[in-house]
Amino acid sequence: MDLVIRGARVVDGTGGPSHTADVAVHAGRVTEIGRLRAGGRRTLDAHGLVLAPGFIDMHAHSDLALLRDPDHSAKAAQGVTLEVLGQDGLSYAPVDDRTLTEVRAAIAGWNGGAPWDPADDIDFGWRTVGEYLDRLDTTGIAVNAAYLVPQGTVRAYTLGWDDRPATPAELDRMRRLVAEGLAEGAVGMSSGLTYTPGMYASGAELTELCRVVAAYGGYYCPHHRSYGRGALGAYAEMVELTRAAGCALHLAHATMNFGENEGRAGELLALLDDALAGGADLTLDSYPYTPGCTTLVALLPSWAGEGGPEAVLARLRDDAEAERIRYALEVTGADGCHGVPVDWSAIEISGTADPAYGAYVGTRLDGWESARRLLLGDRLGSTVLHHVGHEENVRAIMRHPVHTGGSDGILRGAKPHPRAYGTFPHYLGRYVRELGVLSLEECVAHLSGRPAARLRLPDRGLVREGYRADLVLFDPETVAAGSTYENPRVLPAGIPYVLIDGRFVMRDGRRTDVLAGRSVRRTPHDGR
Repeated sequence: MDLVIRGARVVDGTGGPSHTADVAVHAGRVTEIGRLRAGGRRTLDAHGLVLAPGFIDMHAHSDLALLRDPDHSAKAAQGVTLEVLGQDGLSYAPVDDRTLTEVRAAIAGWNGGAPWDPADDIDFGWRTVGEYLDRLDTTGIAVNAAYLVPQGTVRAYTLGWDDRPATPAELDRMRRLVAEGLAEGAVGMSSGLTYTPGMYASGAELTELCRVVAAYGGYYCPHHRSYGRGALGAYAEMVELTRAAGCALHLAHATMNFGENEGRAGELLALLDDALAGGADLTLDSYPYTPGCTTLVALLPSWAGEGGPEAVLARLRDDAEAERIRYALEVTGADGCHGVPVDWSAIEISGTADPAYGAYVGTRLDGWESARRLLLGDRLGSTVLHHVGHEENVRAIMRHPVHTGGSDGILRGAKPHPRAYGTFPHYLGRYVRELGVLSLEECVAHLSGRPAARLRLPDRGLVREGYRADLVLFDPETVAAGSTYENPRVLPAGIPYVLIDGRFVMRDGRRTDVLAGRSVRRTPHDGR
């Protein structure tokens, strides 16, 4: 045996009762659980600590961070051993040269990587999903990573950033691109239906792509069309189209935001319960905070995004077009802002791509002209905290039995959302120990066993003999997020040990130099 962990309180990820046991690890797997007489090459005294499966971040934006930052303590220190990338319909594969340049510009606020930034030294040598996953493996990464085919990128690749229906030939090409990505190892498909160009897709188009996802045993992960006005209808659309496609559904950062939805989480949960009772294969993720986080440009109306990032900048420079955008934002409610007229006081700048605009960070916008200047000066690269959530909705949704944890953590910017560094210990410290919203056993299942089941991982997500030794040891009395809105890059407390494949990536609360992560590729389904 390589390692024996002695006397831990084992919370195994099933939601069942905890128990005290020794756990043996050999060749990257859990080999024995019980009262073990024999020792291993190494022994770890875990009395007073909980031993749980490594946490799975079902909604991560580490697509470039894993390549750029081998340390990646933002996630490793939280006990995260697997992240799901390719979220919100926009990521970096599959692409051609044109699409890659456009996508890099469109989501520079999420990930950096702007094509005009000479300081970003990422080598974008891949073009396919398989090549991207291969790059993760050859580079060596801090934690494991799975990938979703991004529907918005697929649409941009196929028909550009135009707001129009796909032709039959274009739809066939999109089907092929999704199928190729799944065959190369993606676990499903994502959408960002308040982001261009993914939001230009009709329900019928999305249904056809979901049929491909279903055929490969993957799941559909939409950021649906509204989290504000019309949120319930947007959720219902996702339930119905995946039902029609026979596709599993995982709702991204599921919540009910803005004043229209205060106290209405119960209506969402009733809708989901009805779908589950009707046989839907349905899960969701959420983060345990009230503000959202996105790019400033994402709030603009969809028509302003037609043609891609350079077309957006041209419209912003034109006074007449800029006035049209302002009217949509402030008066009618832009679809990018979830159909709700913008409240500038709720929008806090969290990061800029250009350091010259760093003075904006931490400030609230005072109106459209400030937003316009920043959008133009920072070339659409600014990120924002959007203070529109409701605590009672957050708590109600996290209690649901199909809930999983996802950080939606954007790691770029001078003042990122604290969820990037704090989601998982915040669940354990705030919502388990302090508030009792979830029991410890339930919460660990939400963060490990349940997401592993959604990802169809046959040997991860549980502390069980034969399973991979992706493990986290934490002190249930002290575990807590260190990150705050004022100091968001502080690492958590109370998580001294994290193992991936039986190797310590965190030891005694410090990041080791081990790069144990690998791409986790889709489990073959129905012979594919």
